[in-house]
Amino acid sequence: MLELRGITKDFPGVRALDNVSVQFHAGEIHALLGENGAGKSTLIKIISGIYQPDAGEITYNGEQLHFHNFRDGLQAGISIVNQEIQVIPESSIAENIMLDKMITYGKTGVVNWKRINEVAQTYLEMVGLDLPPATVTRDLSVAHKQLVQIAKALASNAKILLLDEPTSSITEHEVDTLFHLLRNLKTKGVVVIFVTHKLEEVFALCDKITVLRDGQCVGTVQSTDIDTHALVAMMIGRETDDKSYGVLDVDAQNIVLEAKHLYKKEKAHDVSFQLYKGEILGFYGLVGAGRTETARLLIGEDTLAGGEITIQGARAHIKSVADSLYRYNMGYITENRKEEGLLLEAPVKTNIAITIWNKIVHPLFQAISPAKETQFAQNMVDALAIKVIGVNQITETLSGGNQQKVSISKWLAAGCDILIMDEPTVGVDVGAKEYIHKLIWDLASQDKKSIILISSDMPEIIKLASRILVFKDKHIVGEVTGINTPTRDYNRISRQIGHYLA
Repeated sequence: MLELRGITKDFPGVRALDNVSVQFHAGEIHALLGENGAGKSTLIKIISGIYQPDAGEITYNGEQLHFHNFRDGLQAGISIVNQEIQVIPESSIAENIMLDKMITYGKTGVVNWKRINEVAQTYLEMVGLDLPPATVTRDLSVAHKQLVQIAKALASNAKILLLDEPTSSITEHEVDTLFHLLRNLKTKGVVVIFVTHKLEEVFALCDKITVLRDGQCVGTVQSTDIDTHALVAMMIGRETDDKSYGVLDVDAQNIVLEAKHLYKKEKAHDVSFQLYKGEILGFYGLVGAGRTETARLLIGEDTLAGGEITIQGARAHIKSVADSLYRYNMGYITENRKEEGLLLEAPVKTNIAITIWNKIVHPLFQAISPAKETQFAQNMVDALAIKVIGVNQITETLSGGNQQKVSISKWLAAGCDILIMDEPTVGVDVGAKEYIHKLIWDLASQDKKSIILISSDMPEIIKLASRILVFKDKHIVGEVTGINTPTRDYNRISRQIGHYLA
């Protein structure tokens, strides 16, 4: 049994954990839940040795643990799959998996690459990743990088396995594979601690649930003794509103953007569609189906090999993200905020104001006005209810949900007419998710923005989209219409989507 007693952790200006006590038993899968900023990731990092508590103690089978760093945790049999993608991009998949357990020829120190690739292949097969172990990690998708992290954790043969949002980027099939592996580890007596924001996963997988709120432990319950609504209320201290937002007033006569026969090898095959003013157009499909690839072609991140894009009726020549923003007023909120969406080591105000620096430059000195930057950032922090100590706080220190709000706010600051939102609620809690859903809806319904919503979350896309384009094998295989109604028939719409994907 892993037991935490009175764990407290302070960061400048905030108490992240306040006297948290909880027990995790061997042979159980134990969910750790809470809103963003509740303290989940901090607690995970304390258990693994990345952080050290300011007060309290940790014991494992009655023996007190004292970790000074992450390596101490590894040596004690604790392995972690972080929410943030943490791979070495220039190394191979095998090197990433076997990094802390490299195999050599006896005591020569010479690396046995053949054996390393063979062992790595075993764990790749376990997580269902069908790629050669010698593949360079840099070129992998976010989902595949996540699977590499999971494979690395499994390869450690840990006694305590910590998983922080392990399913945030992977497909339903890959989730099923992971759950099978975790149930197998459970039978072997491994302590499995599972952090997620997907409540359906909690009830499908976990035996116990511990809820944190504002750094404190609200309580621990058996998963069979609580329902979804009670659990949500326990997490956020209030009931959530899961009702339909109504009907969007889409101006189908005003074609804001049109894609005509877009083509790029292994990215998009003859992709054509129209986006209307005031519309939320859903892109649905499995990871790698071509949704994000199409978005990157639209914003100029990748170069078209064929086809054309028109914006407001005129042919667009988009050669870069800067072109997309400054010439065509189109923004892209990436699915990978950690690597592409944010300057993590920069202050919050820098990340929010970066898209409008050209508007707040002093005309005489050609320098950014610090006062204007601070005021503008503060306005966005207030508008999106971003939890920060102040706008000078380093972005990396924010919770995942608040980082996502910062990522969204920089494009709202730019006043884009067209917004492409790629998995906007991945890794955020139910409260933040509800907030972002309402924000997306209001941008379309009130501000008449035109939005492309890329999501692997079927309930999310059914709730928000006025039309849904279904992607498979890099092209559009179907369009779901007739769903912009006061209530949404989830079963009918999901069956129609499933028909196109079959």
